[in-house]
Amino acid sequence: MSRSFSRRQILGGLAGLAVVGVGAGGAYRYWLGKVAEAEAGHDYELIAAPLDVELVPGHKTPAWAFGPSAPGTELRVRQGEWLRVRFINHLPVATTIHWHGIRLPLEMDGVPYVSQLPVLPGEYFDYKFRVPDAGSYWYHPHVNSSEELGRGLVGPLIIEEREPTGFKHERTLSLKSWHVDEEGAFVAFSIPREAARGGTAGRLSTINGVSQAVIDLPAGQITRVRLLNLDNTLTYRLNIPGVEAQIYALDGNPIEPRPLGKEYWLGPGMRICLAIKAPPAGEELSIRNGPVRLGTFRSVASTDAPAQWPPALPANPISEPDLATAEKLNFNFEWVGSVSVDDGKPPSLWQINGKAWDITDKTCADRPIAKLEKGKSYIFELKNMTQYQHPIHLHGMSFKVIASNRHKVIPYFTDTYLLGKNERARVALVADNPGVWMFHCHVIDHMETGLMAAIEVA
Repeated sequence: MSRSFSRRQILGGLAGLAVVGVGAGGAYRYWLGKVAEAEAGHDYELIAAPLDVELVPGHKTPAWAFGPSAPGTELRVRQGEWLRVRFINHLPVATTIHWHGIRLPLEMDGVPYVSQLPVLPGEYFDYKFRVPDAGSYWYHPHVNSSEELGRGLVGPLIIEEREPTGFKHERTLSLKSWHVDEEGAFVAFSIPREAARGGTAGRLSTINGVSQAVIDLPAGQITRVRLLNLDNTLTYRLNIPGVEAQIYALDGNPIEPRPLGKEYWLGPGMRICLAIKAPPAGEELSIRNGPVRLGTFRSVASTDAPAQWPPALPANPISEPDLATAEKLNFNFEWVGSVSVDDGKPPSLWQINGKAWDITDKTCADRPIAKLEKGKSYIFELKNMTQYQHPIHLHGMSFKVIASNRHKVIPYFTDTYLLGKNERARVALVADNPGVWMFHCHVIDHMETGLMAAIEVA
């Protein structure tokens, strides 16, 4: 399959963009702004640029950011409407934006040399697509991902339901750990011996870019809390001791509300939507990763009348796979078993069905691991042949988790499934979005050292 691209316009003037401050040496810091002019042709101007952030008190970290914060500014749009973003690159490197979890046309998917050319420094690219599903999503580059995501190029994308949901209060919590030392300087984003295991973990965990963040909740009220794992590596064992909480959605897709329970394993790229009933004013709840405290919910006085639990969220319009006629496909996620080192290339450590993806080869997507017939139902048998967890993510489509040999599954739709070590799981989908779609582990280290493939729908 040949793909031809024309280099887009070089960025001209930046009239009308607001500047939020001047950094050292006169470097501008731009923000993301809602565009007021109807004739602009886009709703947001989203600028990626260097931004110094204070992750470690008293020290500056040279992050890269979408807007004035890292993680980046929250984008919002209503379900069924168009999201129109002019993305402007003020970084010293090429980049793109991938809209994680959104079912969109291939040319808007942000994968370099598959759906678009990388956006070079000083260029812009217009992303425009209709958002079919409500829920919690996020955005990030698909270029040099270990470093670009590691430096802070991640941000939440919230698709609001068409109609009011019954939630009066809402919070978004972006979870991310940072590869920094005690003085806030970046350390290696990827170390081969760690990439061959669970992935290279950051040392400093944050919520919305703040270590040990405190999030206020109105006392006695029910707040919709969206937790997004925007990390390169870490699976969070989320638990909030003593909380009254119900799960309302997983990875953007509504489920029948059920108690949070003891803990929930949230892999990189995954999201969970909780309804939390805040305790009386002055009380606190600990947000934890296993036994480790990440931050705190603090109840503040509220004059609102006591709230009721809202009804279940409306389902998204995802095609229901026909399990009786579905074709079965096997995908084995394997460790290569040896570290091959080639100058200038990342090591090849992982593979799917015996094939390792080479992120330095721009033609890999021309050799898809599977070709699906448009409109047909499929069951993917996902087999983890390794001792490490892999959050398996599919671009362009949602799939339904239907079975696992490790735990009972209440079927639900998602775009990312945390495949446990030695687990076999089955997921089903309707191949209803034509294109060449990435299928990969969202531990960025694993993806960049082989654990990715292309799936073609035609």
